[in-house]
This record gives sequence, structure tokens and C-alpha cells, in this order.
Amino acid sequence: MAVIAAARKSRLRNASEGLALTAILQSFPTFAVAAPLLKLCGNRDLVGDPGVAIFVAFASLAQALIAVTIGPSFPALFKTLYEPAFFDGTLSLSDKIAEWRTHPVALLQLVAIVLMLSVMAVVTASVG
Repeated sequence: MAVIAAARKSRLRNASEGLALTAILQSFPTFAVAAPLLKLCGNRDLVGDPGVAIFVAFASLAQALIAVTIGPSFPALFKTLYEPAFFDGTLSLSDKIAEWRTHPVALLQLVAIVLMLSVMAVVTASVG
């Protein structure tokens, strides 16, 4: 059944799934950690309720767009940010995520993100 659904998937839907997965799974965690770091370092440009969310959303989307457009041309340069499995039209959305999780680079990224978020939580709690 998944094969039939994947065969009917349009190029636009496949590209939008790939862009969304790149932005959510690879770009968003990086900027979600960067925003509190900037705030802790004294940068007051992001202070305020919508400022941080807008920064994280736009930066994640911009990085994902750059990775998606330039990544296929320079795979060695974007090997940690561009995931070809996200743009495989034969895979369903859950299969794309499962395929990405099996790569050693993705596992290292996930572990690094968890460690950074843990350190940020401790620092934020201790600073105030």
C-alpha cells in the first residue's frame, strides 16, 4: 500500500516534504540552541516574545533552502545538512525519517543536539 501511495506522490509534494524534513530535523535544532546562547551572551536583539521564534523559524528555513538548492551540487560540502533520502519519491514520510535515522551521521547529530540542549538547560537554570 505504501508503494502505491509513493508512486502517486507529485514532485512538488516530494520536494516540500524534503524541505520540511530538512528544516525541522536538521536546521531547527541548531538554531533553537543558538538563540538561548545569543541571549546568554548578552545579545539583546532577540529579547522579546516573538523575536526568538521569528529568528529560529527564518534561520531554519533559510538554511534548509540553501542546503536543498546547493546540496545536490556539492554533496561533500553539505554532507551533514543535505540528506538525499528526504527527496526520494518512492519513500513515504515515515520511511524517509526511518532511513535518515539509520545513518551514522544522523545519529551523531541527534546525540550532539541532545547534549547541547542538556547543557543549555543547565546553564539557563543556573543563570536565572
